[in-house]
Amino acid sequence: MHELLNVLYVQTQGAVLHLEHDTVRVSVDGETKLRVPLLRLGGIVALGQVTLTPFLIQRCAEDGRSLVWLDRNGRFKARVEGSVRGNVLLRRAQHLALSDRDRTAQIARQMVAAKIQNCRQVLLRSARDLADVDSDSPLAMAADHLAQILSRLKGLQGIDEIRGAEGEAARAYFGVFGHMIRGDRPEFVLDGRTRRPPRDRANAVLSFLYALVRGECASALEGVGLDPQVGYLHALRPGRPALALDLMEEFRPVLADRLAITLINRRQLRPEHFESAPGGAVLLTEEGRKTVIVAYQKRKEEEIQHRVLRQKLPIGLAPHIQARLLARHLRNDLKTYPSFLYR
Repeated sequence: MHELLNVLYVQTQGAVLHLEHDTVRVSVDGETKLRVPLLRLGGIVALGQVTLTPFLIQRCAEDGRSLVWLDRNGRFKARVEGSVRGNVLLRRAQHLALSDRDRTAQIARQMVAAKIQNCRQVLLRSARDLADVDSDSPLAMAADHLAQILSRLKGLQGIDEIRGAEGEAARAYFGVFGHMIRGDRPEFVLDGRTRRPPRDRANAVLSFLYALVRGECASALEGVGLDPQVGYLHALRPGRPALALDLMEEFRPVLADRLAITLINRRQLRPEHFESAPGGAVLLTEEGRKTVIVAYQKRKEEEIQHRVLRQKLPIGLAPHIQARLLARHLRNDLKTYPSFLYR
């Protein structure tokens, strides 16, 4: 159970939330675990098997306090709000920001900068793990290249220029991705990033993990009342969750790339966990998907220090925190959007 940005997140399975006068009482197996004054809460997010009593739901609806239900894996299920709804104003602000070129570029720049910085951290950590820290090593050179792109990014104003910098960084990053794989390297060679369909085992793992992260980000945006379809970095297309794709850029290196490298290097994923499909696609088998999902869920439980909140929280909650920070920026409560940086 975590109280973050005036929102109570309850992940403990079997927890029951009661209304006691002006306080939320959280109990597990009949034992009180937490009491929080309602006045302090702007919303409640319940993940998985978490029960809210009818009296609490009614009180929150009357007060205009949002209630969000996610499944245990963090996928959005429902949101309940009373007659006073703030989402229409938030979504209007979201659309107005899209019409403002400078604001769009500012948000996109923050997201791209976080992605590049987080990718650079993955490269530097892998270089340390592999004792490959020479300045002329591929990983060190790629990390230096990303640092140069970051320094240029600050001066880029147009969205097309920002997208170009993101593309250059991605090519540099994936150009050396294979150097971070030390186990069964011939079996998991990655010759650049291939999608729709993935053409090798490493890309198959990445594509599957990216789909999981995208779902997390879409749920986080739905939970705060933002439209996942209206983004800033990714162009708008029918049926495309542009804002979810925007948000997930910050989390790809942390939640997906690093986990893929770990699963391969520890030989938790082996060639028999993959199968070939018509058209040259390489996909995870059912057993392979199960292995990845179990590891992904464990990864989400690992605690990190959030640089904005200055407190520890499970990394699986980070997309929800970032969605709320983005909503605050769009409402002009924050001057700039503070993107997610992993340390």
